[in-house]
Amino acid sequence: MNRLLNCNFCNICLPIVLPIILAILGCNHRTPNNNYTQDQQSQQNQKINQNLPQVVVTTTILCDITNQIARESINLICLVPPGKEPPRYQPTLGDIKAIKQADLILYHGYNFEPRLIKSFKNSRKNIAKISVGQRAVKQPQKLQQNGKIINEPHIWHDVRNAIKMVEVVNFQLGKLSAENRQKYNSNTRQLTEELKKLNQWIKSTLSTIPDKNRKLLTTHRAMIYYVKAYGLDYKGTLPDISNEDKLTSKKAKSLAEYIKTTQAPTIFADRAVNLMLLAPIAKKTKVKIFPRLLYIDGLGEPGSDGETYQKMMDANTRSIVEGLGGTYLRFAHKK
Repeated sequence: MNRLLNCNFCNICLPIVLPIILAILGCNHRTPNNNYTQDQQSQQNQKINQNLPQVVVTTTILCDITNQIARESINLICLVPPGKEPPRYQPTLGDIKAIKQADLILYHGYNFEPRLIKSFKNSRKNIAKISVGQRAVKQPQKLQQNGKIINEPHIWHDVRNAIKMVEVVNFQLGKLSAENRQKYNSNTRQLTEELKKLNQWIKSTLSTIPDKNRKLLTTHRAMIYYVKAYGLDYKGTLPDISNEDKLTSKKAKSLAEYIKTTQAPTIFADRAVNLMLLAPIAKKTKVKIFPRLLYIDGLGEPGSDGETYQKMMDANTRSIVEGLGGTYLRFAHKK
């Protein structure tokens, strides 16, 4: 993944970053509302109805979409918990057990969760294993990485792609539980209408950004979908310095020069960034780091401003709009 170093945000204390960052990030990781198969959470403690089909879903985005369509008609098991990166996620023993017992597996695809995809080989051969992302968007954005052209998997940062994902999930749930198909179709129509309104709201909200500020500089390439969908001038991502405890003076200089060339007024960091590396460079270049961090790989924890797909897109849009001098009015989420 093209990002800056992971770090413990609870230890961040930087003069350039507003204290609000600590409040936003926090250090208390609460248990999600859905069933996650973490080692510390036993299968016995999960709310399992043996009379319902078990649907195993890999990512938080897919988990939320599936939940909004199926509601209480399935046993929904979500593997990657909020705050974890699917590309780096290692399946637990609980995950493997859930996969083997699944009646349907929904995963994103495009190599977004490689270790989980590999583990599917050990599941029952007669169950459906559906790559929702690949079925929804057959021609994703292409990016170069290590000299190779790869598919950029973060398709949901364009709400129109999320709507296509909803359609795929609805179809698969209807095949699994035909008696609930009418209910799924109804929930899908409601969800789709809300997402269409969300898509339009993002466009109108971003239109309040002054023309001179419509430049997006991020720490992750996933936002390529967002800028292409909503008409921002994409200044790219900061060069990859992952897996390093500190920057050499040469790399720090190169990074500072890159930031200057973008002429972007603000850097938008994601939630896996080491701000202790980035902040001094941003200060040197007189470019601010926006204190609220973007949701990139998935949703936030329950109770956060990114706990559902709709809220996550709202939160990211708010950060971008306020960071670039626009006017934010909250999206009207359905309860």
